[in-house]
Amino acid sequence: MLVRILQKAAFIKPILNKTSEAIFSLEPVTFRYRKEIDPAGTSQFGLIAEEVAKVNPTLVLPDKEGKPYTVRYDAVNAMLLNEFLKAHRKMEQQEATIAQLKADGATQQAVISDLKKRLETVVARLDEQNSKIERVNDRLELRQPAPRLAVSNP
Repeated sequence: MLVRILQKAAFIKPILNKTSEAIFSLEPVTFRYRKEIDPAGTSQFGLIAEEVAKVNPTLVLPDKEGKPYTVRYDAVNAMLLNEFLKAHRKMEQQEATIAQLKADGATQQAVISDLKKRLETVVARLDEQNSKIERVNDRLELRQPAPRLAVSNP
């Protein structure tokens, strides 16, 4: 039946993001119908039409006097689905970002590991060069003649 109604619609467009965000203002309640309506007093779940009308009047149907009478749960469900799909898309984007960050982190870790090895090689070469310089300095000190004292005789 909904398909037939949609086929007769003048235009069909997606629910605007801000429109469906109105459902975040709704406050679900539990209630029991009066005994004459439900003698068993079964606990019910729903929304208060007057409160829903304050958030978005198109989500309620009015009574003969124009006052909010009942909630259009089919419309609320469509808005819930829209918000779910938005959250789902956002979650998928976040998962892709996390996967990319993990891959980038692994690449960076490999680069860091390579740089660490190279740095260790450079430090080892510097230590070797320092050792050679110290040996050359020691040899130079041994080759230098001992200082002579000049004594003058009067």
